[in-house]
Amino acid sequence: MSFFFLPLLSSLLFRNAVALYPDCQNGPQLLTSNDVCNPSLSVLDRATAIVNAFTLEEKLNNTGSSSPGVPRLGLPTYVWWNEALHGIATSPGVNFSSDGDFSYASSFPQPILLGASFDDALIEAVATVVSTEAHSFANFNRSHLDYWTPNINPFKDPRWGRGQETPGEDPFHLQSYVTNLINGLQGGADPAIKKVVATLPSCADDYLLNTILRQHYGWTNDQQWVTSDCDAVENIYGTHNYTQTPEQAVADALNAGTDIDCGTYFPTHLPGALQQGLINETTLTQALIRQYSSLVKLGYFDAASDANYKNLDFTDVSTPTSQQLTYKAAVEGITLLKNDGTLPLSLDSISSMAIIGDWANATTQMQGNYYGVAPYLHSPLYAAQQLSNITVSYGNGPGQGNPTTDGWGAPLDAARNSDVVVYIGGIDDSVESEGMDRYTINWLGFQVDIIEQVCSMGKPCILVQMGGGQLDDTPFVNNPNVSAILWAGYPGQSGGDAIINTIIGRESPAGRLPVTQYPADYVNQIPMTDMNLRPNDTSPGRTYMYYTGTPVYEFGYGMHYTNFTTTLGANTTNNTSYSIDTLLSSCGNASVADGTASNALSFCPFATLPLSVSNTGSTTSDFVALAFLRTTNAGPAPYANKKLVAYERLHNVTAGVSQNVGLPLTLGSVMRVDEMGNKVVYPGDYEVLVDVPTQTTWGFTLTGGERTIEQWPQAPARG
Repeated sequence: MSFFFLPLLSSLLFRNAVALYPDCQNGPQLLTSNDVCNPSLSVLDRATAIVNAFTLEEKLNNTGSSSPGVPRLGLPTYVWWNEALHGIATSPGVNFSSDGDFSYASSFPQPILLGASFDDALIEAVATVVSTEAHSFANFNRSHLDYWTPNINPFKDPRWGRGQETPGEDPFHLQSYVTNLINGLQGGADPAIKKVVATLPSCADDYLLNTILRQHYGWTNDQQWVTSDCDAVENIYGTHNYTQTPEQAVADALNAGTDIDCGTYFPTHLPGALQQGLINETTLTQALIRQYSSLVKLGYFDAASDANYKNLDFTDVSTPTSQQLTYKAAVEGITLLKNDGTLPLSLDSISSMAIIGDWANATTQMQGNYYGVAPYLHSPLYAAQQLSNITVSYGNGPGQGNPTTDGWGAPLDAARNSDVVVYIGGIDDSVESEGMDRYTINWLGFQVDIIEQVCSMGKPCILVQMGGGQLDDTPFVNNPNVSAILWAGYPGQSGGDAIINTIIGRESPAGRLPVTQYPADYVNQIPMTDMNLRPNDTSPGRTYMYYTGTPVYEFGYGMHYTNFTTTLGANTTNNTSYSIDTLLSSCGNASVADGTASNALSFCPFATLPLSVSNTGSTTSDFVALAFLRTTNAGPAPYANKKLVAYERLHNVTAGVSQNVGLPLTLGSVMRVDEMGNKVVYPGDYEVLVDVPTQTTWGFTLTGGERTIEQWPQAPARG
């Protein structure tokens, strides 16, 4: 159920619109006299005061993702479920208008392409725009302030339909991406007032939610709460048959530490669970205090000011700066996989161009999933048509669902009648999405057929692969008629501009693959249900860290329109030796003797690798410095092939110029996880490998005894 408390509306007017925030100045006396309206008190005290004013029934009613609020206290309805994976997205809490103000918002590339940029500053900038626009929407009752993003799962299987929602397969990269995204969304690591709240769903395991999340990782701030995934609480009973009754299902979830149910199971069945003695009011109250603490932290109860973002309006949505950032984000992620020298394409040497393929005139297709209404969607065809003095011919190629040659006439004619061919195709949401995993990772036969035909006409032929999951490019890597291959993921509202401008050299590609491109037979070598990373008798292993086969393109691969060399900085000594105990002591660890320490030790730095990056070619370009670490004798076998431990994107490295960068190493860089989940630093020899393929190496040795830097809480025995 949902209520709008109409008597409040006259007092909630500002900037010519209705914003459904509680009004601590002119609202009901029960609100204005409540300590939640006293900004001098702590967040916890303010939230506790308002929740203590709820009746038991009001508490139970406000446990779902669509909360009715408490009209008698001046609390309006509130929808906790809003989406903003790569821009404000259509979702239960977001309401785009049909036209005019708030009818659109910036639509950035999907995280898989953002991840290919390996640019943490870019990710924070993107998230800052998203949160600004989200709060602008909220100020005019078009959204709320809690956004269920990001997707923090590593993309470990190329068939997974939701891989497009993630920044890639590497956990260190994922950690860095998420940290910068959340900082951008919330306005910093721990701001006085948060812009919006980034929310990650979980469910009903006491060990996971309390022992690991709250006790071990310290998720105990007043405003830190846990939501179920949507309908996950219902699934405890209805789908998984874990409990005998709905009441037991909601009780298990609440008691385990889930504070909000994405769905209606909590408000529907918690009353019965309370009557049966399966929960108590104290636990219920604690969950609500956590929720309302986050609202206090958002400035939800405070008067409008620039400090709490309540003065933002539609002039802050899709600004020229934001539009340019959507373009920059797409450009930075585009990855060059093959180039025989055709790219960058000189327009002086051609007068016509064929833009063909099932992605050639893509619009909403470029947004992937979890998307909203964009201010514009520039397809590759649109972008090519903006080029001066170039005749553009278009032909839609075969998509995923039409294996016949019907409709091949237009693309073949376009190719014949043009000086250069650009084929833009791949996969999209029709074959990879939430609830839709793939069975194969090869280009379909009819796609290969038409690409080979248009590329066999004796003219430059450029293939742009689209989609989140990779396709095996082997048929084109080894085909001399395919001049170049670019991967462009789901590039968002400015994707077509980014693709065409990269092809013609207005932009220089510097993206790196955030996943491994496996050969097509990989799907026959490992079942999707086997999530073990390490290889075994029935598996070649997963991700670049453990895969024992030969990838088509490896994680971190990406070419440029110029050449780069990397060298170690001056006075960098190879085979440096470090004492493990000395390193731990320098981190302020007082528990070295017993082998235990806080998990914060993982972030303690011990060395910075100085690197000089030189552009030895003739084109200005960005360069992503990637540092991997490997060992063959530190700790027990098996050993990873290598693992990413640091990266930094350098911008606009001009021809003939060098830039210096320091790549930081931490104890987390060298630690390994033992079979009990403990993080351990082992003595032995280590080597840092810079770039893909490797250009520069640096070796060092850790001495002394092995030391545990994080003790992992063990799960209780399961019955």
